[in-house]
Amino acid sequence: MKPQTKFDVKIMEAALAQIKSDSRVYDKIALKNTQKVMEAFRKERVADYYLKPTTGYAYGDVGREALDKIYCHIFHTEAALVRSQFVSGTHALAVAMLGNLKPGDEVIGATGTPYDTMQTIIGAVKKTPGSLVDIGVKYREIPMRGRRYDLAKLAASITPATKMVHIQRSCGYSQERETLSVLEIGEIIKCVKNVNPKIICFVDNCYGEFVETMEPTDVGADLMAGSLIKNLGGGIAPTGGYIVGKEELVYKAACRLTVPGLAGEMGATLGDTAREFYQGLFLAPHVVMQAVKTAIYASIIFYNLGYKVKPDTVGTRHDIIQCITLNSPRALEAFCQAIQCNSPIDSNVVPEKGYLPGYADPVIMAAGTFVQGASIELSADGPMREPYNVFLQGGLTFEHGILAVNAAAVMIGPNVKSKK
Repeated sequence: MKPQTKFDVKIMEAALAQIKSDSRVYDKIALKNTQKVMEAFRKERVADYYLKPTTGYAYGDVGREALDKIYCHIFHTEAALVRSQFVSGTHALAVAMLGNLKPGDEVIGATGTPYDTMQTIIGAVKKTPGSLVDIGVKYREIPMRGRRYDLAKLAASITPATKMVHIQRSCGYSQERETLSVLEIGEIIKCVKNVNPKIICFVDNCYGEFVETMEPTDVGADLMAGSLIKNLGGGIAPTGGYIVGKEELVYKAACRLTVPGLAGEMGATLGDTAREFYQGLFLAPHVVMQAVKTAIYASIIFYNLGYKVKPDTVGTRHDIIQCITLNSPRALEAFCQAIQCNSPIDSNVVPEKGYLPGYADPVIMAAGTFVQGASIELSADGPMREPYNVFLQGGLTFEHGILAVNAAAVMIGPNVKSKK
C-alpha cells in the first residue's frame, strides 16, 4: 500500500481553523504544566550526574530518588514510585492493587466494566492465575448510568468489606461511557469518602496526564498509576510506569514490585533510562498537547465525512484518545493500514487483525512507533467487533498527525450511510 497524498483542502482548512481557535486553551494548559515540571526540577536541583546509570542493587541511586520526589511535587502526593521495572501501565496498575489488597477485601469498580487488560488483573470475567479474584479479593462494579457514573448506587453498594474503589479515567473500548474529567473524578471520590473515608480511591490515570492543569490526586485520589510510554514519557521514555499517592499505599505497592522491606530502595537504572525519563517528563506537557490537537483534528475531519466521533468536535478534552465509529471491518482495517503506512517506523508493514494477550476479541493495531506500543506516539487500534470503532491516540508532532489523519480519510472516504 502506498501513502495517500490527495485530500480535500477545504475540509482540511476548516479543521485547521478550528484547531487554531482551540489552541489558545490547550497552549495555556501546556504552559501551566510545563511550569509545574520546571518548578519540580528546580526544587530537586536536577544535575547532570542524576542522569547516569546504576547497577546491581542500586542502593542510593540519587537520580531515581530525585525523580520520585519530582513526581510527588507534580502530583502533590506523599510518595511516588517511578521505575523502568514496570513493563507496562497495566503492570503498574496491577502492582498498586495487588500490593494493597488482601484475601477477603472488596473492590468496587465505580466506572463500569474496565478495559480488556484490566479485566485480566481483576479476573472476574475470565479466571486468571494470580488475579485479584484468584487470590480471594471480591469484585463488584457499578454500571455507568447512560454516559454518567451512578453516585447513588455506588454509595449504596459500599459495605464494611469494601477496601478500594477503582476509577478508570479513560473510556477505554467502551461506547457506553465518556472519559472523566478531573472534577468528575473528584465527585466520585467525595461520594466514597462521605460513606467511608478509609476506603482507598484508586485512579487509573492512563492517557490523561497533563491534558488538564489538575490531576486526580489534586481532588482526593489516594493512589494513582499509569504508564511512561504514554503521556508522561513524552515519547522519549523507552519503558516503565509510575505509582503515586499516600506514602503507606505506595510503600505497599513497592514491596509488591520488589521485595517486602526493601520496597523502593533498590532497582538499577540501566543504560540511558534516567536521562530518557527526565527528558521525557520535561517534554511531556508539550507533547501531550500535540496529541490532543491531533485527536481534535481527526474528530473534525471524520465528523465532516459523516462518521460518528467521540469525543465530539467541540468541548474540553480529558484524555488523548479519539474514537471514530467506522461501521465495518474493512474500514477499520483500512484506517489502521493508512496510519501504519504514514508512520516513521515500519511504514512498509501492513497491519492484520489478531489476538493479543489480555484482549477478548481480535485486535488490529497500527503502531509505527520508535518505542514498541508507545501510545503517546501516533497509533490506532480497535477490536474487531461491532460497531468497529477505531481508537486513535498520540502524535509527537501535530504536523505528523495531520498527514496521517488525511491519509486515513482518503483511504476510507465519506460514510455513504450517513445522512450528512
